[in-house]
Amino acid sequence: MGGSGVIATELGKLLADKGYQVHFIGHGVPFRLDKLSENIFYHEVEVTDYPVFKGSPYDLALANKIAEVAKMEQLDLIHVHYAMPHAVCAFLAKQIVGDHLKIVTTLHGTDITILGVDPTFKDLICLAIKKSDAVTAVSKDLVKEAQKLDNNMCNIDLTYNFVDERLFHPRNNDRLRAELGIGKDQVLLHASNFRPVKRAIDVINIFALVNQKIPSTRLLLVGEGPDMRDCQKRLHELKSEKQVHFLSKEASMPHTFPLADVLLLPSEKESFGLVALEAMACGVPTVGSIAGGIPELVIHGETGFLAPIGDTKTMAEYTIQLLTDKVLMQQMSRQCLIRARTEFNRETMVNRYEQIYYRVLNRKMPEPS
Repeated sequence: MGGSGVIATELGKLLADKGYQVHFIGHGVPFRLDKLSENIFYHEVEVTDYPVFKGSPYDLALANKIAEVAKMEQLDLIHVHYAMPHAVCAFLAKQIVGDHLKIVTTLHGTDITILGVDPTFKDLICLAIKKSDAVTAVSKDLVKEAQKLDNNMCNIDLTYNFVDERLFHPRNNDRLRAELGIGKDQVLLHASNFRPVKRAIDVINIFALVNQKIPSTRLLLVGEGPDMRDCQKRLHELKSEKQVHFLSKEASMPHTFPLADVLLLPSEKESFGLVALEAMACGVPTVGSIAGGIPELVIHGETGFLAPIGDTKTMAEYTIQLLTDKVLMQQMSRQCLIRARTEFNRETMVNRYEQIYYRVLNRKMPEPS
């Protein structure tokens, strides 16, 4: 469910569609990489366990694999997503291959806000970022967080995440509604990795407050993670299990988002909030927290509502307001579609990445055909 993996995969697929040769390197096929084409290749990192190591030496194996593929395929550039460990591994690979191999690093969030402030990793992350030929970040908030680590870290390109409106758009989902037994009931949705930073228990508490006013409301929880068991326990305490539906992380999100009336995103930290953008592209407004890059994406009062972190009462009130005011819901849904398609469309963002690639390679970008 991670936004970094989703964006990396979708970007690679779109670049391949434009004629670039794209090589994915990792420990498992990305779940959004549903098919290979003549321009897409996948290279798996194989790790051998040795008793001398306390853990699996994946990072070293990844660095070696990047160097191996770069030499074998004569790669021009490595684009790594997430500073730790990927930017570090790319830097090591460059030492093997040579300076002609360029590195673009995209910062996605916890690589800076959590790992970056950990003394165990901070200096290594700063080194890898400084040694990158270009660095991008997915929100203004994340740019500021990165610059807090090191005052010299000033040349960071702001490149927002994007959505492919060919996949994410409003659609009729009567069949899926029937399969889930939802009928015409109004639906709240939360999709995440269910880690503590996502505050999934807040989602349950918001739902409980909404359900008191609108008893027919359903909650759809998509994903899996460490806090899922606590969510199930809380739902049992509230006796609300029958009104909640669980879907795995493999669920088809382009078909799942249009089921929802409101997306709940009460995160404590959120560098961007890709899930909110994909929901917006389906015409679904977000009720969430004033955290990280969320306010850069969700415009309060236009494409959703925002409240302070942990203020579940206010978030529930905003949700009830949306569910009970059809005119407001229609207005916000329309604004969501407009904003997603004009400010975060795939063509604009992919073009920005292309410009960065040609800049670091010191080449002229070809004119669009």
